[in-house]
Amino acid sequence: MRVHLGSDHAGLELKEHLLDWLADNGFEAVDHGPFVYDALDDYPVFCLRAAEAVADERADGQDSLGVVIGGSGNGEQIAANKVQGIRCALAWSEQTAALAREHNDANVVSVGGRMHTVEEMTRYVEVFLGEPFSGDERHVRRIGQLADYETTRELPPLPESALRGSAGDA
Repeated sequence: MRVHLGSDHAGLELKEHLLDWLADNGFEAVDHGPFVYDALDDYPVFCLRAAEAVADERADGQDSLGVVIGGSGNGEQIAANKVQGIRCALAWSEQTAALAREHNDANVVSVGGRMHTVEEMTRYVEVFLGEPFSGDERHVRRIGQLADYETTRELPPLPESALRGSAGDA
């Protein structure tokens, strides 16, 4: 499986570690930068490229995934989620990494380089890459609603339970 990586200066050390870890564990890693430490670099430059590559390859039928890394992982997650077709989850535990794949079929994971040890973050990435999507109908339905909104910008209809408390029922 191909794994695309992007970070900022705060994630550079973990990204370098993950490149080796991925290769040692049979993954094909693609580094979208940065390639040198620059305290003034901008994470969107690198994270958008990693997410675009994942989206393009998945559109071509490949099972690629992505990892974006920053100080907290928040901005990197936001950047990746701007790419159509990307569902990027911020992982801060093994459980959030697993659920991102199992329930949300996330195709990119974001981790915070200043929030955890290298060992912990490597484990979150390992769990994320190894967890399959459950395919449960409720999760497929919810992801479908998000995908529809992403392309049409039309909100999904409210369920009956949300209509009961309207002003006409008082």
